[in-house]
Amino acid sequence: MHILIAALHRPTKPTGVCRHAANLAQCLADTPEVSKVTLIVGTWQKDYFEQFFHSPKIQLITVDIKNSSLARNIWFLFGLPKLVKNLNPDIVHLSFPFPFLRPLFPCPIVSTIHDLYPYEKPEVFGYPNVIFNRLFLKQCIEHSDGLTCVSKSTLSSLNSYFPKTQTLKPIAVIYNYVDFSNIVAEPPHNLDISDHDYFLLCVAQHRKNKNIDLLIQSFSFLKKNGYLKDETKLIVVGSTGPETESLVHQIQNLSLQDQVLLIHAIKDHELCWLYQKCEIFVAASSQEGFCLPLAEALYFSCQVVCSDIPIFREIGSSSCCYFDVERDTVKNLSQAIISTLEQPVNRTANDLQFSKLDVANQHLKFYSTFSFISQ
Repeated sequence: MHILIAALHRPTKPTGVCRHAANLAQCLADTPEVSKVTLIVGTWQKDYFEQFFHSPKIQLITVDIKNSSLARNIWFLFGLPKLVKNLNPDIVHLSFPFPFLRPLFPCPIVSTIHDLYPYEKPEVFGYPNVIFNRLFLKQCIEHSDGLTCVSKSTLSSLNSYFPKTQTLKPIAVIYNYVDFSNIVAEPPHNLDISDHDYFLLCVAQHRKNKNIDLLIQSFSFLKKNGYLKDETKLIVVGSTGPETESLVHQIQNLSLQDQVLLIHAIKDHELCWLYQKCEIFVAASSQEGFCLPLAEALYFSCQVVCSDIPIFREIGSSSCCYFDVERDTVKNLSQAIISTLEQPVNRTANDLQFSKLDVANQHLKFYSTFSFISQ
């Protein structure tokens, strides 16, 4: 079986969508049923994906176009189907929703739905951008032959906004997986931090729903009131976004320039080190589709504090300390961090449900549904 994964995406630094596409390619390539995986990315994404893969089954194809919304969408509509016809895969898997013309494709199209943010959290995109995001998401959902949702929470949202979809096409919940077994952790080379330093860790893009500003407020409160050691830092790893400027101003206004570190690009072995060494991992989001960093933190048995939202309960179960994100949020998050710091550290391995082999087999089973589809 030959699977083509389309992962050409705007960000120049790795995001959750990038990690999903890379993980999907790797787990499929590890199965005997898959003979080839073709991964399509933009030239601006090349460095990250080249470092990620070691399987001879994976072919990385870079597309040299302008990294603009117009250029990308035109390529999705006309460039991708031409490439698919030349490469002749058995399945095309869109790693995130984007516009496409179904009649131009000679094989089944499966799309991953990460979240319903354009409908649930329009402020993440702003206006008028959200209008186009809704249009592209709706078109992708309606025209795909099948959909994979990254969580039960995402499936629930999908059914709320597109109630007829489940009766019209196959849909499956397939979690992202976590596997750092072949990575040797090393300290970030451009970060002034050592084995003996104390820090809280957050891994999130600079978007409104991530509530990074709330975490910074709570961190400031805890520092001022002596709940954290003087040398404790807050490290936020994530690509820039609509909230970056506001976060920088907040850090300056609170005089936390030396205590709050915003890291925009990091290698996997450096990220592993941060997970292993952090005092607490914090996920303060008000809305998520899956939140791969939370699953990664649990993989490393981090002490975890996170907002009490359905997807975090779905992923974290009883392994996390939850706080109410609806009211008195600074107080609630601060208290959750204090309570977690008072607990004994338990670094034993978790019985993690997001295994590589399971995810690969679930995708293969789902792909087999479309063996009868042809154009």
